[in-house]
Amino acid sequence: MTSPLATLHDLWRIAGLPDDALSFIDLSGRDPVFPTTFAVGTAAQATVGAAALAACELGAARGVERQRVAVDMTHAAVECTGAFTVDGKEPETWGRFSGLYRCADGYVRIHANFEHHQDGALRLLGLDPRTATREDAGRALLAWRGAEFENAAAERGLVVTMLRTFDEWDTTPQARAIAAQPLMTLTRIGDAPPLALPALSSQARPLDGLRVLDFTRILAGPVGGRALAAFGADVMLVNGPHLPNIPAIADTSRGKRSALLDLRTANDRDTLWQLIDDAHVFAQGYRPGGIASLGFGPEALAARRPGIVYTSLSAYGTEGPWAERRGFDSLVQTAMGFNAAEGEAAGDGKPRALPMQMLDMASGFLMAFGAAAALWRQQREGGSWHVQVSLAQTGHWLRGLGRVEGGLKSAKPDLAPYVERYESGFGELMAVRPSAQFGRTPAGYARDAAPPGSSAARW
Repeated sequence: MTSPLATLHDLWRIAGLPDDALSFIDLSGRDPVFPTTFAVGTAAQATVGAAALAACELGAARGVERQRVAVDMTHAAVECTGAFTVDGKEPETWGRFSGLYRCADGYVRIHANFEHHQDGALRLLGLDPRTATREDAGRALLAWRGAEFENAAAERGLVVTMLRTFDEWDTTPQARAIAAQPLMTLTRIGDAPPLALPALSSQARPLDGLRVLDFTRILAGPVGGRALAAFGADVMLVNGPHLPNIPAIADTSRGKRSALLDLRTANDRDTLWQLIDDAHVFAQGYRPGGIASLGFGPEALAARRPGIVYTSLSAYGTEGPWAERRGFDSLVQTAMGFNAAEGEAAGDGKPRALPMQMLDMASGFLMAFGAAAALWRQQREGGSWHVQVSLAQTGHWLRGLGRVEGGLKSAKPDLAPYVERYESGFGELMAVRPSAQFGRTPAGYARDAAPPGSSAARW
């Protein structure tokens, strides 16, 4: 297994940040911290630590002294569970047709948390969404081979994958494309002088005064935006009034403004350009090419707002035959071999998901890390920057951290020591407090979580 500190060092060098800053971080704990054979504790601790330390390094670039960062592994892994309750109740996070099903030659996983994905999958199976049951879906899938159902679903823009082992994944063209790419990329995409950032006092959080537009919806991106808010950024979450959300928005919108814009209308597109004029970071996690088709791709923003940092999240990266394919954490885990590997380690061959949506969570913190690192480089080198992260590249990296011998026998930790009460526009929120601890300016949320449309679309 790769040690947490070595893992963090590798992330730091990908971003091109100064090595001497690494002496300012303290990492405690060791895997296993959850019942799994994968190094989820190391992944959580390293990505949280990298994001927090990069934020502090940017603070130092703005003229304040460096400060120490400490991250406990168990706390970081608990934060990556995304555990929360609203008014004492755990939300229902999975659609009734979501999950793993047997097919003619193995298993397939269907992601049906959104109605249009659910109904599309059922129609593909020849079922009526108004009357179908989960049992109906299970029987219908027995007539399909996994790869055939996966491909037919992808052609319809649905989110389905077949279960693969690591060996089966490694033979695919997409696996080879992922293996040939770095974990994440920070690319200079235009010329610009260093942006004049707001003055920072020694008692302010390291990202205070920086403005972030958060155009993300499904877990990874919102987690990244929440991390930036915890480190002091003024984050505006922007939703479309016609788009569905998931219950986790009650947790991931902590610290953020929450506005609505309909980019199908000229007026709201004009409003967004006005927001971009004063933004430092633009984060987006829509399907590949989706937001660019509306005129808000990275090059367009760099032309309008020279010096901006643009962060993009995708499911399967920018190269390979699946580059345009939709996907979520549970699907990518299944496709890449994680579910099968856990079943093999358990000895019964029954596929098992990781104990948290680790690809989402690590990717979210990598987005926050990349944003802070690119802003630091923008101050040194000028230019506009594009940060790219994908769930599959994060999965490849997680696999490369090594396996935890006997990890499935470890107990799930008690979450209670890491949970705090928060006011919110959704009700009384009990959620995990930030795991990154700053020596001088504690991380936290200056705004309560609020439903979409609670804030005006202006800074």
